[in-house]
Amino acid sequence: MNQEIIFIQEGMHSFKPSEKKAAEYILRHPQEVVNLSVQKLAEKAKVSEATIIRMSRSLKCKGFQDLKLKIAYELAKPQNNLYEDIPTDDSAKSFIQTISQNNIQSIQNTLLVLSEEEVEQAVNLLSQARKVAVFGIGASAIVGMDLKQKLTRIGRWCEEGFDGDTQITIAANLTKQDVAIGISYSGQTKDVIEALRIAKESGAQIISLTKSGDNHVSDLADVKLHTTSLERDVRSGATSSRIAQLNVIDILFLGVTRSNQSKNIEALERTRKAVNTLKKTTGR
Repeated sequence: MNQEIIFIQEGMHSFKPSEKKAAEYILRHPQEVVNLSVQKLAEKAKVSEATIIRMSRSLKCKGFQDLKLKIAYELAKPQNNLYEDIPTDDSAKSFIQTISQNNIQSIQNTLLVLSEEEVEQAVNLLSQARKVAVFGIGASAIVGMDLKQKLTRIGRWCEEGFDGDTQITIAANLTKQDVAIGISYSGQTKDVIEALRIAKESGAQIISLTKSGDNHVSDLADVKLHTTSLERDVRSGATSSRIAQLNVIDILFLGVTRSNQSKNIEALERTRKAVNTLKKTTGR
């Protein structure tokens, strides 16, 4: 199995049995698949052509041709850039290189699954929202804190829930003018799912930020943003997946800032001056 076709591997959990069968064939024979027609692949994988088209679309591809282009791009990348959760070499040089390479690879892989159309929709919703509610637990809460800090700097009303009770309380008071963003790499965090369900009942628009493929968090979303990071089962605290999520937060913030650029730049400058003044007067 080719370890570099990460966006297909991460989508496997959401495939129907026939789609999974086609995906497994692709992972075993990626070099061959980029030169096959949809009819020929269907024949070799022993599935229908419609199954391959559905699988391609579930991977956020416009069709099989688009899927082949993504596979070809992955195959063209250097084959030594694999994830390693805990390096076997205990030297400082080794873990510096390993963690840095994992983070770089995570961002590069995310470019394959992050939809430009969905990003544009998310930016529009965030720009027009009366209030933004951010839901995340654990490492995802840290990502949410980053979004809250950024939006606060440009004068946007943003609330974040770090725990289930707080998230539900915030969600229950949202309106049709508001946006809730649920952050969960697995897409299965129960507290986030419940908060988004209540936010949706309250009329808020929902944005999800999860790993690629269908999951319970993204199922509730009006706009689905995806990242990808092939971290192992033994994980050192959501490392490269968190970096990929923070990169998406930076993208969203830049988009929101550009939606009313002059006003937002003025707000950034005001907050920068206020913080600098505080540092001078307190000696911080």
